Amino acid sequence: MRAPFTILIADRNRYVREFLRRELTGEGYQVMLAKSGQEVLELIDDRKHADLLILDLDVPGVKELSILEKAEERVSPLPVVVHSFSSDYLEDPSYLRPRAFVEKMGTNIDYLKRVVLEMLEKFYPIRFNAESHMERGPDDEEMDLK
Repeated sequence: MRAPFTILIADRNRYVREFLRRELTGEGYQVMLAKSGQEVLELIDDRKHADLLILDLDVPGVKELSILEKAEERVSPLPVVVHSFSSDYLEDPSYLRPRAFVEKMGTNIDYLKRVVLEMLEKFYPIRFNAESHMERGPDDEEMDLK
């Protein structure tokens, strides 16, 4: 797998948090968990640095827009995958900047994983390019030059 990316999962439901942790850890990601908006804000400010946030908009403690704005205010904006039950949020254009929306339902974990990977590729292309270069051996480079 690629150099490990760290994903911050913020969900009000501990079973959802743990399920997503298991699924994403199984894909090779490092995972941090938050159960409240306050924890999200603390972890966003922390130097441990998450590469992507999966956010349930109903997480208690802080209004969702303040979390989204804080994620965007970082020196390097934090990509966000909104993982929620309602797509009503999509009508507000302020939700659609560096974000993707995945509606919660029991059968879409593979779709969520694809969206996470696409967001990481979009926001961190250098890390993916460096990785693909590192996966190639010296013999591969010589062959390319011929």
